[in-house]
Amino acid sequence: MIIYPAIDLREGVCVRLMHGRFDQVTQYDDNPADRLAGFVAEGATWVHIVDLDGAKAGKAVQHELIGKLAAGTTASIQSGGGVRTAEDVERLVDAGVTRVVVGSLAVTKPDEVAAWLARFGPERLTLAFDVRVGEDGVPTPSLKGWTEAAGFDLWSALDRYPAGTLSHVLITDVGRDGALTGPNLDLLGEARRRRPDLKIQASGGVSSLDDLTAAAAIGCDGAIVGRAIYEGRFTAGQAIEATR
Repeated sequence: MIIYPAIDLREGVCVRLMHGRFDQVTQYDDNPADRLAGFVAEGATWVHIVDLDGAKAGKAVQHELIGKLAAGTTASIQSGGGVRTAEDVERLVDAGVTRVVVGSLAVTKPDEVAAWLARFGPERLTLAFDVRVGEDGVPTPSLKGWTEAAGFDLWSALDRYPAGTLSHVLITDVGRDGALTGPNLDLLGEARRRRPDLKIQASGGVSSLDDLTAAAAIGCDGAIVGRAIYEGRFTAGQAIEATR
């Protein structure tokens, strides 16, 4: 399983949000390049970088900085936030980003995103599905900064991308994001059972090495790790070693 240490950028510095809320921000580093270099020194081959300002604004804000980070590292970069057009995807790819993350548009404009997948190839895009799990156990995609719900469930959203057209998906239980309460293994396991063709990345709530080994055991191909590393629960190197 691939460990993706996370760098969330806001106004050029590294932060983490609680449940994706911009009024619950913890700042960690002034220099994201140093944090990136540290992850690589610990053995990270991939790093997940998010333009939070872009995600909030609905347009690219920090893509120039992300390009500089990608150009200055040997790690492969998976990055998104504010990706709204094919030109945004192309700009990040040209800047050295290996995989571009597409969020809400994967739910709201599947035909357009499917065209991007056909144009750039399924290895160039990761579709990110942020979901809330209701009392009935149904995972529903969350949109517009997690303030609105789609009118259909995650499985219907994934059905719009038939096998062979999509490779990488990132699934986040937003109720666990940044909360260190453990990933939603039931949700991830169900995604694996329903779509064995997809490479699934776990996101949201990772708090321990046991969480990571459990995600690997149910067939996740990757895991995004943020707050647990920043708060010293374990290092990126320990996470990589535990999931080899």
